[in-house]
Amino acid sequence: MDLELSAPRGDLDEAVSVFVQHRARLFGIAYRVLGSVAEAEDVVQEVWLRWQKTDRSVVVSPLAFLSSATTRLAINVMQSARVRRETYIGPWLPEPIDTSSDPEVGAQRAEALEMALLLVLEKLSPTERAAYVLREAFDYTYPEIAEILQLSVVNVRKIVSRARKHLSEEQRESVDTAEHRRLLNAFVSAAQTGDVASLETLLTADAVSLSDGNGLQGCARIPVLGRERIAKMSTYPRLWRETKPRLVDANGFPGMTIYRDGQPMAFMTIAASAEGIHQVMWVFNPTKIAAFLGSRSRSAAPAGR
Repeated sequence: MDLELSAPRGDLDEAVSVFVQHRARLFGIAYRVLGSVAEAEDVVQEVWLRWQKTDRSVVVSPLAFLSSATTRLAINVMQSARVRRETYIGPWLPEPIDTSSDPEVGAQRAEALEMALLLVLEKLSPTERAAYVLREAFDYTYPEIAEILQLSVVNVRKIVSRARKHLSEEQRESVDTAEHRRLLNAFVSAAQTGDVASLETLLTADAVSLSDGNGLQGCARIPVLGRERIAKMSTYPRLWRETKPRLVDANGFPGMTIYRDGQPMAFMTIAASAEGIHQVMWVFNPTKIAAFLGSRSRSAAPAGR
């Protein structure tokens, strides 16, 4: 049925207005749960279709309805995505998202958005991840999360506490944005000029480099460990031949999109603490790079409207 033809125009306009009002938040929830721009957009589009078909006259809180639908769909998608990611060739990294125009991707705070943290979130179950995102990034109350996940409040408190503990064991305290940018620029400059010694001074002894290419030729298919190996790999001349790095705002922190002949061939960013750069993340997968570039112009209106 074509709802745009059958539904009263005023009712449909109101449905669009309400959805657009909350769309950025819905995308923010889905993206943090899934770590994928494309999958998050699919979830939000499906929620829009459900919102059209719902008897909205009986919905007490549109935000609660839309948040619940988004979270539950994202959990379902994550469960199937995990199976697909098991066959991914080499390290899997989240799809970066441009946050220059929408720094918090619809959130009240920028929690659970940094690339390195999204990667750690992969170690949680889909339900744990959703509960943590709703609580930490969007400040939903425990009763609200319990209603969304259809769990008891006591159980939700335990889930969030367990997730926090796990993440605190995995995460290091990040440097501020200015220091992050300085370290990133210094890393790229040294890598471009083949300055291995300078690179080593920027990296921690236990640093790791992850290259996401899904089998793309030339991409490391296993994590590269240690400052010496990372410095040597990062100064590989063919990597930087005739390239032009451009500073971008990705996931709330500076990143670099690397172009060759005017075409984007890689995205990279770092995770750093007071001790130095402890994680270097390279995205070579063309689909993920395209998703990042496309995220700059995400439409606030529902697709098909």
